[in-house]
Amino acid sequence: MVNDFKVARKRYLEKRNMTDVPLRAALIDMDGVLYDSMPWHARAWHRMMTDAGVDCTVEEFFLYEGMTGPATINLLFRRAFGRDAGEDEIRKLYTKKGEIFKSFGKKPPIPGADVMLREFSRLGLRRILVTGSAQMSLLDSLARDYPGAFLSGDRVTALDVTHGKPDPEPYLKGLDIACCRPEEAIVVENAPLGVRAGVASGCFTIAVTTGPIPYEAFEKENPDMIFPSMTAFAEILTNLWKD
Repeated sequence: MVNDFKVARKRYLEKRNMTDVPLRAALIDMDGVLYDSMPWHARAWHRMMTDAGVDCTVEEFFLYEGMTGPATINLLFRRAFGRDAGEDEIRKLYTKKGEIFKSFGKKPPIPGADVMLREFSRLGLRRILVTGSAQMSLLDSLARDYPGAFLSGDRVTALDVTHGKPDPEPYLKGLDIACCRPEEAIVVENAPLGVRAGVASGCFTIAVTTGPIPYEAFEKENPDMIFPSMTAFAEILTNLWKD
């Protein structure tokens, strides 16, 4: 995997028979990219689903990151009970999961995320939030923790899509908001399913391994670059600006 941003960007464009297409937008995931919240999501999912009679592990929920709540519930219900959950079941279960998640308290920002957002701004990129979450306790924290990073309405959440990640729909909607083509946008993700969605959307896709998922799982999804931390990615952007 190439670790030079300009080289990776050039390779991406060459595959599409393009040259010198400027980036105009950054499509940015939330959990694990802006907030160190995935451990708490995983624990909340595990507690809720265990109480519902589903045999599961905390660790597996890191692999489901990016899917919508209903899709995650149905995935586990099919495995445990051989059926999808009903609409009322989904509503009650996801509400309970949200209550458990909120009870864990404030989720800390990911180190380096603020620098990443600042550098995107300096590079003139419009920032669009693209998350598989509908967790209002976290979404409402964005303005406080990252003031001015996202314009009003510049977000795609689980409530805005029919098909969540790994389907490209969330990122395609993000492109619509930004009024740009896939070649003009960069996706920043921390989960294999999210990376798959970014790649499928046609965008230049960055994977950042901020959680416990091994490097190899990201490599299989063919992102354009993989970074070991958000701080490492932010440093690359800072140097790009200086160049």
